[in-house]
Amino acid sequence: MSLRIYIALAIFLIFNSCSNSKEVKYDSLKNKDDAFQIYKEGLKAFNINDFNFASEKFDKAELSFESPKFAARSAIMSAYSLYAINFYEEAEENLNRYLKNYPGDKNVVYAHYLLAIIQFEQIGDEKYDLKPLIKTRKKIDFFLENYPNTEYAIDLKFKQSLLQNQFAAKELYIAKYYISVQKWIPAINRLKLIVEKYNETVFIEEALHRLVEINFHIGLENEANKYAAILGYNYNTSKWFEMSYKVLNKDYKKILKKDKKVKEKGLFKKITEMIK
Repeated sequence: MSLRIYIALAIFLIFNSCSNSKEVKYDSLKNKDDAFQIYKEGLKAFNINDFNFASEKFDKAELSFESPKFAARSAIMSAYSLYAINFYEEAEENLNRYLKNYPGDKNVVYAHYLLAIIQFEQIGDEKYDLKPLIKTRKKIDFFLENYPNTEYAIDLKFKQSLLQNQFAAKELYIAKYYISVQKWIPAINRLKLIVEKYNETVFIEEALHRLVEINFHIGLENEANKYAAILGYNYNTSKWFEMSYKVLNKDYKKILKKDKKVKEKGLFKKITEMIK
């Protein structure tokens, strides 16, 4: 089940209870029939994925309801409808307004979750601005700190790990740029960040290899050997370890050739022994 279907199902189950006016007992509303009728029209459009029309109806319903409870439901339904058609900025504005106007509503947790999702879905690749990554991390960290035991926390913990990969990818992209223009110190600093802060990401192996490569190139062989040792201890079957081994061993090809001859000689000996 895709994330959007999951969210749509969750929000539908949360708010569908007020789609039937018979179940709602609120008698002090001046325009009761109008407010619920408008909400029903919004919900009908929502259920057939006409989210633009649904948002308009939910906005109108929010203004029509005198009950904060139902106005809050209308507000968050409108925000989700905007999110569903990728109107991220408008959805975020609606959610922030909802949190400001209805801080005691029972669906505040969901609103914070949706804000985090909106930020996460706007992350570009490693070539683009770092600001969306930082903003997303703040939103996810806020949620996990304040609502760690909710069902939404499981999803955001997974996204938090994906976010770490994005940060590492960004640092590696910048490091490679510095390497291309022979700015060795800035490149080393970026790569060290990956080793220190993002060592559980998929980019750690390449970062270690680049540190071997740069340090060897500028004559810091002890440093190169240090990072090669870390790479070899943890990832000795990876292509990056093999590449680092080539950097540190000028006779790498000769060694391979010698090993090959030894293996061939051993195989020949075994065959001759078998046919004696």
